[in-house]
Amino acid sequence: MSLVAPRAPTRRQVEIVGLLREKGRVTVEDLAAHFTVTPQTIRRDLNDLSDAQMVVRVHGGAMVASGVVNLAYEARKLIAGPHKRLIGEAAARLVPDHSSVFLTIGTTTEEVARALGGHAGLLVITNNLQVAAELYRNSAIEVVVTGGSVRHGDGGIVGAQSEALIAQFRVDLAVIGTSAVDADGTLLDFDIREVQAQRAIIEHARRVVLVADSSKFARSAPVRVAHLDDVDILVTDRLPPATAELCRAHGVEVVEAGGPIESEDE
Repeated sequence: MSLVAPRAPTRRQVEIVGLLREKGRVTVEDLAAHFTVTPQTIRRDLNDLSDAQMVVRVHGGAMVASGVVNLAYEARKLIAGPHKRLIGEAAARLVPDHSSVFLTIGTTTEEVARALGGHAGLLVITNNLQVAAELYRNSAIEVVVTGGSVRHGDGGIVGAQSEALIAQFRVDLAVIGTSAVDADGTLLDFDIREVQAQRAIIEHARRVVLVADSSKFARSAPVRVAHLDDVDILVTDRLPPATAELCRAHGVEVVEAGGPIESEDE
């Protein structure tokens, strides 16, 4: 039986992959304008690249395909930025005044921190220097930063010292992020050291809020963090029907931030 060799990508498709490596995510509209072609042409390019497992198709565009290495911090910040802000604001509304909160590593949890400015009497424990930098000037919020090694790329704090300090608390709420959500509801990440701290945070919180934009349901990562069954509330911008059914099955409350998104013919 003969095998058909995969078609080599076109020059434009190679350039699209290059842009993705720089930015982390691209939209159909931006690519169409960049290459002066129709959106339909770009969608065909992205579908070909997706079939070749060179990109991951997401609503309105594509992102880098990698289940082993995470995107650079600046690229992660660019992905779904407006949605992350809405998710952060919605998650912050779930945090009562005069409560204790874990905020984990992640660009979406950083948006939660930015939205907590009007709260009073909070105790925030974090292993994210970006979160600490956002909150420490607020006299109404006490910030505790875990010990450990600081990752150069994003200011995340990892290691046994971080886990040991987390274990000294029993907080009202943990607000956690994740790099990917598998089809079976498994939460996934890239750095085993970060995952160990994440597990400790989940274990030492009375309630767990997961903040995840819709791109996380199309991604993969190699290390298991937890499962949707360990989450009380999921805050997202758009939820795939299969994941929505998983949430119903496991009693996870879903908060969709920003309202419905118009569908696009991909």
